[in-house]
Amino acid sequence: MKNEPMKSIILLLVDDDTDDVRLTRKALTRKNLRIDVHDVQNGIEALAFLRKQGKFKDKPTPDLILTDLNMPKMDGRELLQEINMDEALRDIPLIVLTTSSGEEDILHAYKMNANCFITKPVGWKEFIRVVEYIDGFWFNIAKLPGDITR
Repeated sequence: MKNEPMKSIILLLVDDDTDDVRLTRKALTRKNLRIDVHDVQNGIEALAFLRKQGKFKDKPTPDLILTDLNMPKMDGRELLQEINMDEALRDIPLIVLTTSSGEEDILHAYKMNANCFITKPVGWKEFIRVVEYIDGFWFNIAKLPGDITR
């Protein structure tokens, strides 16, 4: 058996805050060169990406979704609901990373089968640390459904 290069892990980042997107990308690519980050700004774009519609028709299926809740057009709550109702999408692990710490948001996320709920820290150093924890656990310890097909 030949040693083949490891396939990149594909992450869909759903967030309208360009600073958070930039910091998340920076934190993820600092340590793990195998992460292929794709980002969209709202739930409508995320669903189009996931369903390979329009400009996203040639995009890969993500191994993990990282979404904010508070976004324009279609927020993360609505996105969670849509993903949960779609049999083709509901098996993709999903992490909520948001400024919210409201009990309603936390309960709703888990009812919609989110795999994890994390409140974004305020400081950038803490934010980077949280993203590195996500990287460490989800990409180095946890087994993702995409691991089975690799």
